Amino acid sequence: MTPENPQDPQKGKVDDAKVEAEAAEAKERGAEPEAQGGRDPIEAKPKAKAKPAKPAAADETGVDKLAATAAAVDDEPEATEAAEEPAAEQPAPKPKAKAKAEPAKKVAPKRRRERPEPEPGVLVRAHAKYVRTSARKARLVCDHIRGKDVEEARAILAFTPRAAAKAWIKLLESAVANAEHNHELIGEDLRIADVHADEGPTLKRYRPRAMGRATRIRKRTSHLTITLTPKEL
Repeated sequence: MTPENPQDPQKGKVDDAKVEAEAAEAKERGAEPEAQGGRDPIEAKPKAKAKPAKPAAADETGVDKLAATAAAVDDEPEATEAAEEPAAEQPAPKPKAKAKAEPAKKVAPKRRRERPEPEPGVLVRAHAKYVRTSARKARLVCDHIRGKDVEEARAILAFTPRAAAKAWIKLLESAVANAEHNHELIGEDLRIADVHADEGPTLKRYRPRAMGRATRIRKRTSHLTITLTPKEL
C-alpha cells in the first residue's frame, strides 16, 4: 500500500465539488418555503381574524332614526311593566312598632298636714326625775316661768344665772316635743300651765371632822315637772 499524499490535487477537487453540491441542495430547500408563503412555516405567525363590520348607525337616514325611536318607545312600557310586576308581588314591609314612651310620673308636692284645733282641756306634761339639785334651788328658777309662753320662758331660762336653769331648759324642750309629736300641737302656741319641783331621795355621805368625829353630808335630789297647754285664743 502506498501512503496517502496530503497534497493530492485530485482529492481537493472532489471535495470542492461535494461542498458545492451540498450548498445547492440547501438553497433549493430554502427556496421552497419562500415560494409557498414567503417565510419559514416555523417562523410564520397566524394572522388575526378580521372583525365583522359594524352595522350602519340608524341615524344616517331620517327613516331609520324614526323607526329606532318608535321601537324604543314601544319597548319602554314593557320594561316598566316587567319592573313593576315583581314589586307588586312582594308584600310591603310592616312598619316597626315604635316603643311607647312611658309618661313621666308626676310627683305630687307634699302638703303639710293640717293640724286639728287643740281642745281647750289638753295638757302635755314632761317629767325629770333624780335631778342632782335640791328642790328649794329648783323652785327659785321655776317660779319665774310659771304662766309664761314657751318663747318667753326660753328667753328667761337662757339668761338665768343658776345651775338649775339648764335642767329646766332641757325639760321645757322635752315637753314641747311631746306636744308636737303626740298631740299634733304647735310649740309656739303653747304656754306653761304648771311647773313645780318635788323632793327626791337624798344621798348620804360622811366626812371626817375634829377629834375623830364624822359628819353626815346630804346630797339632795329633786323631781321636776312641767305642764303645757294651748294658748287661749
